[in-house]
Amino acid sequence: MIKQTQLGKTDIYVNPIGLGTNAVGGHNLYPNLNEEAGKELVRAAINHGVNFLDTAFIYGPGRSEELVGEVMKETGKRSDMVIATKGAHKFVGQDVVIDNSPHFLKQAVEESLKRLQTDYIDLFYIHFPDNDTPKDEAVGALKQLKDEGKIRAIGVSNFSMDQLKEANTDGYVDVYQGEYNLLQRSAEKELLPYTAEQNISFIPYFPLAAGILAGKYNKDMVFNDLRSQMPHLQGAAFAQNLEKVEKIRKIADAKQTNVAHIVLAWYLTRASIDVVIPGAKRAEQVLDNLKTLDVRLTAEEIRDIDCTFQS
Repeated sequence: MIKQTQLGKTDIYVNPIGLGTNAVGGHNLYPNLNEEAGKELVRAAINHGVNFLDTAFIYGPGRSEELVGEVMKETGKRSDMVIATKGAHKFVGQDVVIDNSPHFLKQAVEESLKRLQTDYIDLFYIHFPDNDTPKDEAVGALKQLKDEGKIRAIGVSNFSMDQLKEANTDGYVDVYQGEYNLLQRSAEKELLPYTAEQNISFIPYFPLAAGILAGKYNKDMVFNDLRSQMPHLQGAAFAQNLEKVEKIRKIADAKQTNVAHIVLAWYLTRASIDVVIPGAKRAEQVLDNLKTLDVRLTAEEIRDIDCTFQS
């Protein structure tokens, strides 16, 4: 039986290994996605104890939510699942603008409910901050929806430290989602201490840093997609990062597991990180991610990984 973990101060309990579903119907993010393969990802997750699915309106747009909703209806497992989704993107003609206004957020929740074919959303995030709306007003609108039973928990994503504090003026923020991994640790300065102090669950995205922290790259790799624009995968930085990953590989080899499992397990030792949501494009990757739950890191190993990636 997989031990469930509590999301911050909410009454929501989840498998510490969730599933990010941007490759389920996220046609605007990944070319040539197979929708049936995406649905199979979700089925594999459900059938193997993953009960936390992370989606968003902008994945598709809207299509990821629709496909997740179809699988929920098909399997009849909605009540067993925790579904997180996000809103803030608004189409104005051909342009996409960010809108945190109470009116728009309420509309976004209603539309997500329809796409997901459900009458409640477990966790709804404001996906990105806009430049105009006071953040406590935006969160206040979600609090109204929470009181109405349409959402169970309130999240914000990609907010700065000041924006998060403003959003949490009344203590209503339950979850914060932001970029954090062993190569990008700026969240440790303010965000992680604040979320720990406030009992807000911090859910990191980009946990494997576009794959390098999965331990599957070598110095001869050449990228011709989005990764070609990422500084940590270029030149001297790439070579240095590969050397650091090799130090984790020694720990992984000793435990007869993979680098990715060690990295994900390390995140779960951080204060306020209750769950990680690695993405997947194939059903077998979902099952592989679950092997993280078998990893037990010693205090010395936790320190060694910390020190390796501080430099």
